[in-house]
Amino acid sequence: MRDDLEDIEIQLLLEALYQRFHYDFRNYARASIKRRLTQARLQMGFPSISALQDGLLHQPEMLSRLLGYLTVQVSEMFRDPAYFRALREKVAPHLRTYPSLKVWVAGCSHGEELYSLAILFREEGLEERTIFYATDINPVALQAAEAGVYPLDRLRKFTENHQKSGGKSSLSDYYTADYGRAMFDKTLRSQVVFSDHSLVTDAVFGEMHLISCRNVLIYFDRALQDRAVGLFRDSLARKGFLGLGSKESLRFSKHATAFSEFVRDEKIYQRQDP
Repeated sequence: MRDDLEDIEIQLLLEALYQRFHYDFRNYARASIKRRLTQARLQMGFPSISALQDGLLHQPEMLSRLLGYLTVQVSEMFRDPAYFRALREKVAPHLRTYPSLKVWVAGCSHGEELYSLAILFREEGLEERTIFYATDINPVALQAAEAGVYPLDRLRKFTENHQKSGGKSSLSDYYTADYGRAMFDKTLRSQVVFSDHSLVTDAVFGEMHLISCRNVLIYFDRALQDRAVGLFRDSLARKGFLGLGSKESLRFSKHATAFSEFVRDEKIYQRQDP
């Protein structure tokens, strides 16, 4: 009975969040949302989900903190190095044939993947012809991504991943260390547009040559996954590329026929001609 009541409370909170602040989590995978809301409730000191909802509606300043729980993504630079090696070795040769490029990092969180791609494109001689679009629904995460500052103790793993991805330089060339932090070179952001964008409610973002949206779809239910993949299809240029996370797939999407598997093992797809 308690679980049934809590499910109702969660549904009401998600509806309130949408009606009051226009953030739509209603079709996110329920198990993940329940886990994150329970964590938020406990750490923010509320006795129930209903109390959390009441606090949110009457204390709007709580919104950014709650979004931090609902949108949290644990990431690292060059995560899954084989993915970035495939981009470097298999996708970059195709991208070199274009005089100008657009790359969309959808759900960029704190920017680890954005900086990974910016460094990869610089090493492959593609950065100057590329505009990167880094989007997320969480404004606090976007601010962190734009700052490009990470705890120094994370850099060992970042460096190891970069080397495994086929990096052509030292990762230390791209940041300065100070007071336990690594600050990435601001020139890596010179070609980047940071923007608020929701895969749930917003429209096509633009004509992209590469969309990288990794470990985001796993938090959506099937209908919302289909919406996002349809958005990617419509946002890609002819023969453009889509990269997903290691646990994600287009296999069950109603838009699957719009793509071919370009690098199967690394979940890199290519848009097909209609």
